[in-house]
Amino acid sequence: MATIRLTAAQAMVKWLSVQMTPEGERFIEGVWAIFGHGNVAGIGEALHGARDVLPTWRGQNEQTMAHAAIAYAKTHKRRRAMAVTTSIGPGATNVVTAAALAHVNRLPLLIIPGDVFANRAPDPVLQQIEDFDDATVSANDCFRPVVRYFDRISRPEHLLTALPRAMRVMTDPANCGPVCLAFCQDTQAEAYDYPVAFFTPTVWHIRRPEPDARELAEAVAAIKAATRPLIVTGGGVIYSGAEARLVDFARKHNIPMVETQAGKGAVDWEEPLHFGSPGVTGTACGNKLAAEADLVIGVGTRFQDFTTGSWTVFSRPGRKILSINIHGYDAGKRGAQALVSDALVALEKISALLGDHRFADPDFAAREAWFATTDALFAAPGGNDLPTDAQVIGAVARNTGKDSVIMCAAGTMPGALHVLWRAAQGGYHMEYGFSCMGYEVAGAMGIKMAAPDKDVVCMVGDGSYMMANSELATAVMMGVPFTVVLTDNRGYGCINRLQQGTGGAPFNNMLDDSYHVNPAKLDFVAHAGSMGANVVKVAGIAGLEAAMQAAKSATLPTVIVIDTDAGPGTGAGGTWWDVAVPEVSERAEVRTARAGYEAGVKRQVLLN
Repeated sequence: MATIRLTAAQAMVKWLSVQMTPEGERFIEGVWAIFGHGNVAGIGEALHGARDVLPTWRGQNEQTMAHAAIAYAKTHKRRRAMAVTTSIGPGATNVVTAAALAHVNRLPLLIIPGDVFANRAPDPVLQQIEDFDDATVSANDCFRPVVRYFDRISRPEHLLTALPRAMRVMTDPANCGPVCLAFCQDTQAEAYDYPVAFFTPTVWHIRRPEPDARELAEAVAAIKAATRPLIVTGGGVIYSGAEARLVDFARKHNIPMVETQAGKGAVDWEEPLHFGSPGVTGTACGNKLAAEADLVIGVGTRFQDFTTGSWTVFSRPGRKILSINIHGYDAGKRGAQALVSDALVALEKISALLGDHRFADPDFAAREAWFATTDALFAAPGGNDLPTDAQVIGAVARNTGKDSVIMCAAGTMPGALHVLWRAAQGGYHMEYGFSCMGYEVAGAMGIKMAAPDKDVVCMVGDGSYMMANSELATAVMMGVPFTVVLTDNRGYGCINRLQQGTGGAPFNNMLDDSYHVNPAKLDFVAHAGSMGANVVKVAGIAGLEAAMQAAKSATLPTVIVIDTDAGPGTGAGGTWWDVAVPEVSERAEVRTARAGYEAGVKRQVLLN
């Protein structure tokens, strides 16, 4: 057997560089790296040697460079991914949040943190976590609950099994998610005679599981027995590439659709059977259909609580749920009738068996009324009033087109965008599974790297921007242009409204309601400018629209800062959300809110 002598780190890098997609591209496009002890000598040297075949990019923060990798994978519909390598200790644990984000959102991410010495000769090394009762534990064991596959590489030959297993997880349509290969730092530098055949280029195909015949027949029967079915479009539709098939299915059988945060953008907003969103951030017309539906057909959704209004929005007595999902865990939630299958295949087979079966028209007038309502919300404010988030969204919408991708992650904007944004097919990117503040700037960079021809617009509040913004400097350095619309309402406006909505006093959310000796003086223009970005502060909606147009020709990231009103929500749509209110409080407002909470709990439908 022919062999080649390489260090373990060199072997890993060489192997990753020849794992291919069916289109002939690398599945792992490149590696984000912040070097430190634990990865600089072994992995760092290996990456340098392969820099012409597997790019390495330097991030500013381990968590946010992983966010960029996640956004890249999501934009590619899980068909391509990136790797992240860190030092041991805090460099590694900084990625745990990003790993959880990828896990919740079912997205591929290869995490390669340095680990302690396998031979234990210098223990304890700098930054080593010592478990007094278990010598096998390191800081990297924190990854175990938030990755789909965990392995510790403590022998060079471990790579022969660990790497293929990692790729199988990241290309598995059901179990897709992050992988952690904790790489002992002495093992990285250890040489081994690897089989030459191990480095033969491999093409990874993502399979399409077919539905079980019995489940398929039962699904068709359930649809035929319904009178008012409703499709809930989830992210699985996009990952399956089933967007066009879903529209054909809905049109053929005249079934209206609503969309989750992950599913938004699967169907163009102008499709007449598209009624927006359901649940907490639902459109009025979408929630009306949800309340009337006797069969809820979930396609690639995990029925998160925002989608279901904490299980109050699908409120028709006796209603049933048919859940079409690639994973049995998601398909069987809440006693749903499960159809475990790839979304595209399932829709094709169901449609064929339904034949010409069609349902009565939905309430198209309610859909048109909704758009009239949102047109009014989008209108610019009069006088010197600060604009609302809805008015900012309206301005951005007027200055973007079908080639734009709007993106966000946490705070006020995700809810407002879900209910109000009119997304073109493929034009919406929201991280709302983990709702992770700080994803936005790094995520925008990852999207633009994946889709350089798209006009990427990042919507971020001042609170989330303050959480993590340093990859703005990376985007400048790498020449990755996108537009950041930074809405400054001086605090965590979304949670401030939630706090007061549950009876609480304004406390510790807005800057002025937090403990301080000196008033906060945040200069976002100076801050973003110091990292090299184009930056402007605009006085109102007209200024925002002009700045949006100017940003289209920029070759660097552009940050547009605008002051907004922290008070109003979207002003339309939505439904109840289960946020537990204290049973005992001295505040009358809390006691009143508790009564409303108890009324909401009584409306929950916990099982089919």
